[in-house]
Amino acid sequence: MNDNYRESALWNDKPESWKDVMPGVKRRVVSHSPTGMLVYYEIKAGTIFPSHDHPHAQFGMVLQGEGSFKVGDKTWNMKKGDGYFIPPGVTHELKTLGSETFIVMDFFTPERADFLNEVKTPDE
Repeated sequence: MNDNYRESALWNDKPESWKDVMPGVKRRVVSHSPTGMLVYYEIKAGTIFPSHDHPHAQFGMVLQGEGSFKVGDKTWNMKKGDGYFIPPGVTHELKTLGSETFIVMDFFTPERADFLNEVKTPDE
């Protein structure tokens, strides 16, 4: 684990870096430091990522697929290239649409302590 904000680190993609979060959803903590965490998600078509909230700000970008994202009292229909921001504590839920796997990259700040058990030792 990289605990030092001033220390560079590299994490290579490898099978043991992935976690099955729930049926149809897997994620990989790509990189992190105490100030933030980058997380890659692959979500199968037709999957609902249930409503939840957390004390972290969440920034994201859709890399593939389509989805309907309920954020607070808003609903966003999203597709490849769309970006979003969710403030801390706001409830959100994602339903994937279409037949393509939904791929998204999320950045959380600060890093998510609840994901630290998934973090692998840096490769460099």
